[in-house]
Amino acid sequence: MTMHKPKLSAVGLALAFTFGSALAQSTAPAQSSGSGGAGTSATGGRSAPQAQPGTGTRNAETNKDDKMARADRRFVQEVAGSGMFEVQAAQLASKQATDSNVKSFAGMLVDHHTKANDELTKLANAKGVELPAAPSRDLRRQIETLGKKKGQEFDQEFVRNVGVKAHEKDIKTFEKASKDLKDPELKAFAEKTLPTLKEHLAMAQKLPQAGKQGGEQQGKKAGGDSSKMGAGGGSANTGGGASTGTGGGSGANKTGS
Repeated sequence: MTMHKPKLSAVGLALAFTFGSALAQSTAPAQSSGSGGAGTSATGGRSAPQAQPGTGTRNAETNKDDKMARADRRFVQEVAGSGMFEVQAAQLASKQATDSNVKSFAGMLVDHHTKANDELTKLANAKGVELPAAPSRDLRRQIETLGKKKGQEFDQEFVRNVGVKAHEKDIKTFEKASKDLKDPELKAFAEKTLPTLKEHLAMAQKLPQAGKQGGEQQGKKAGGDSSKMGAGGGSANTGGGASTGTGGGSGANKTGS
């Protein structure tokens, strides 16, 4: 008995070829969609576009500050933090200090540093520099520690830590900034504020609560700076007199800082 092998007709072959082509096309888009082959086959490249030079959140934040050099921005942010610290500590001292002279000194610091902070804020806004919302963690801890002290111990801590130590640091920062800052408006702010900071330090060093930390060496340095600025006499209240044009603590109110 002779067996005949089945033969595929031309129509059958055409149908098979057509079905195979359709099946292949149905699986292709997962690999070919998206631009330039970016992305994965699972997402088709649509989940997140690739970052381009000059774009993205981090770069966008940097671009806000392009009006000011990086070192100038650091100065603004550092001074804003220390300024807030000194205002908050002085506000605390104006209420909790027991010595009337310490209270008076604290009230002056609140006034002067608030004005300086406001001026700095205007400059920062004009230059597109974002300021810290609060002093640094270390400075906040110092305020908390100060708030727990009472009586003479409080007065001494405030005068030594805020009146002397913080202002010594401020003066170094502003002296360097007066030479190194690139932005002319910011440099003018530093130069205008520096004599008032020196006046604050000289006044703090004359308070009995400063103790040895007021120091003869610091007193001589402050006196020398006052002489160079044309201030008369050795009174602590006349430091920075060339800038304020007046003697005494009230004169510094006219500095606008």
